Amino acid sequence: MTALSADAALTDAEILRIRADFPILRSEVNGHPLVYLDSGATAQRPQQVLDVERDFLTTWNSAVHRGAHTLAAEATLAFEDARATVASFIGADEEELVWTSNATEAINLVAYSISNASAGRGGAAAECLRIGPGDEIVTTEMEHHANLIPWQELAARTGATLRVIPLDDDGALRLDEAPVTERTRIVAVTHASNVLGVVNPIAEIVAAARAVGALVLLDACQSAPHLPLDVKALDVDFAVLSGHKMLGPTGIGALYGRRELLEAMPPFLTGGSMITTVTTTEAEYLAPPQRFEAGTQRVSQAIALAAAVDYLNAVGMDRIAAHEAELGARLTEGLAAIAGVRVLGAGIDLPRLGLASIDIPGIHAHDIGQFLDDRGIAARVGHHCAQPLHRRLGVTASTRASTYLYSTADEVDAFLDGVRATIDFFGARA
Repeated sequence: MTALSADAALTDAEILRIRADFPILRSEVNGHPLVYLDSGATAQRPQQVLDVERDFLTTWNSAVHRGAHTLAAEATLAFEDARATVASFIGADEEELVWTSNATEAINLVAYSISNASAGRGGAAAECLRIGPGDEIVTTEMEHHANLIPWQELAARTGATLRVIPLDDDGALRLDEAPVTERTRIVAVTHASNVLGVVNPIAEIVAAARAVGALVLLDACQSAPHLPLDVKALDVDFAVLSGHKMLGPTGIGALYGRRELLEAMPPFLTGGSMITTVTTTEAEYLAPPQRFEAGTQRVSQAIALAAAVDYLNAVGMDRIAAHEAELGARLTEGLAAIAGVRVLGAGIDLPRLGLASIDIPGIHAHDIGQFLDDRGIAARVGHHCAQPLHRRLGVTASTRASTYLYSTADEVDAFLDGVRATIDFFGARA
């Protein structure tokens, strides 16, 4: 497998200083120090992020864009400054970043806006978004359900056909069999798999889409927290991210959309705050991004997410990526050396995150997870909202360990020891 560069990895002393910022990492679970290896699901939050959200709520809490009083003005300023901060983090302009409740909502926003355009909404400007019978939507067999089901539903609503890029026996995308044709209108793909940890060759996928005039949506939920991300350099049309996976709160996500596309898209949710003029029979809508931000917004969450981005920037995304590359290599190599353990995607020759999912024949993933939990180790079990991928690899569930900037080599070793002890306890060693 190919490792990401580790030239600038964090030092042990720096990791200890980082860990001191995370109160939860001082916890004990079942009488053991917490070993938190579930950051791929939800990352922990540093004190700095917790403090920023609390300070806002106790000092400036108010509705944004709605009042002339001082609290409202300060809240609006902080809210829009947060938008600029998060947009800059992914290489976007602030007018191209839409706040959502999570990445799932962001993908649904795009899918429903396309179906609204396909139903005739949006006028001539939305023609570039319309799809119908004979058109095709392409996604992949490794997607999180959030980047699969919305496209299934869009195909059902519009009469378009959903095509899927298949996987090989290791779990890598079979790009030589990618069903991207002149009928393809949009390609939706994950940047990094939440099960395999591999970083997909996005440049190759984007090139195939561009060759036929298709749009590209990038699921960056697993990449944005762990790798430097520049949506303009990647040349994608849309990208989604999730705040709680990158040191921020739950209830906040974001959609990046190319400015001209957002301007062409009809709204998804409608109501207050996203309009200019309303009569009893019709409404006119604000320009993006406010056009897609109906109702009361996630103000404190957005401000806290910007604080999380500031924290990540202060550490350095290159250094975080290098640190996790080291942990990922230690994790996958250690697991591969344990008899009876199958590391999903181990044979894929691509860069990967500090994440690995395993199957141990004869031991259910939930039993593995419970055994690890008894030792204070928090790992993920199940299908990780990726049933088609697991089905393709011939397993119903897996056990996943995922690292982050605050994870240590000792924690990886504790996981490896826990896996060995699990096999010994259940008598499943090959």
